Amino acid sequence: MVLCRFDVLVAACSIGVWIFKHGIGTGGLLRKHRSSRMLGSGFLEFKLDYVQTHHLGIGDVMSYENFSAGGYLWIINCYPRGDEIDGDGEHLSIYLQLVTKSKNVKAIFDASLVGRDGTLSSSDVLRFVEVYTPNNDTEKGWDGFVKLIDLESTYVINGMVTILCGVIVVPDIDNTLPVPPQPDLASHLGHLLDSTLGTDVSFVVGGEVFPAHCAVLTARSPVFSAELFGPTADATTWCYTMPSITLHDIEPAAFKVMLQFMYTDAMPADDELGDPLVEMMIHLLAAADRYALDHLEVICELKLCENVSTKTIASVLACAETYGCLKLKTKCMELFAVKENSKKAVVTDGFIMLLQKFPTLAGELARRVAL
Repeated sequence: MVLCRFDVLVAACSIGVWIFKHGIGTGGLLRKHRSSRMLGSGFLEFKLDYVQTHHLGIGDVMSYENFSAGGYLWIINCYPRGDEIDGDGEHLSIYLQLVTKSKNVKAIFDASLVGRDGTLSSSDVLRFVEVYTPNNDTEKGWDGFVKLIDLESTYVINGMVTILCGVIVVPDIDNTLPVPPQPDLASHLGHLLDSTLGTDVSFVVGGEVFPAHCAVLTARSPVFSAELFGPTADATTWCYTMPSITLHDIEPAAFKVMLQFMYTDAMPADDELGDPLVEMMIHLLAAADRYALDHLEVICELKLCENVSTKTIASVLACAETYGCLKLKTKCMELFAVKENSKKAVVTDGFIMLLQKFPTLAGELARRVAL
């Protein structure tokens, strides 16, 4: 037995099938429908045989299944006499239900009636925006979409009512602000130094040659800026006319580390600085003081504070006195104040030289031990 006959008009995509639940045979309740789809949306037009709906009860539903929109499958449920929960027999209810199991889906659902003049109604047109969650298969829509009395008086044309439905899936746009990548200027400048590309000055230190860039040195050190471009700079040492400058009283290894720091603002790991570490830090601190690299000087001072011992206290304390490193001097004094440490320190090779160079330290150290 044929329950109803469909004249299907396909506009763009696959057509679902109206299923009548509760075993109701309507003999042509739905006479004609058509479906169309565009990217991210789907539209459905169907015509409802109004006379036949009089035989339906509250809660009787007609469902259009496998309605595709935005890559998801949907069901449109129509209750001509109202749904069984909120229906009153005087209103037509219509709902949208998500079938596809997916993450949160945000959809816009439009439903409107076509008037007797063939135009969409401006009064009986409704829209909602809802988010369908994975664990919620509840249908969403309107229990009182239109009064049946208004349906009969305004929208029935030759016994048929035309309802247009549209589903638009809103793309899931990530509104999270992008996290900017870590700054890589230091890395680029480090590669520039290693490649020697574009170098316009070189330094000869202890027989080793170190190419560099005047612009970087000038930006990082006021001393280099004055020596290379300042009013006191000699024309014979200006980097564009005299590309090679010989430096004295500085260790080649310390100058290399200082140069790398000026380009990258970073220090090599301790195991890359050579042995002994304290000796390298003393030379590097002297170079940093010479070229007014305050940041590097602070780093060297902290490194010395962490690594000073009874064997190196004499040379470290001499460094602290020479370059005015008060924290480093305090650290040395605290170390020397322990009697066992002072006994070991006074017999080291550099201790006598320390007191000869800085005689006032003898009294300070003696008072520390006495405390």
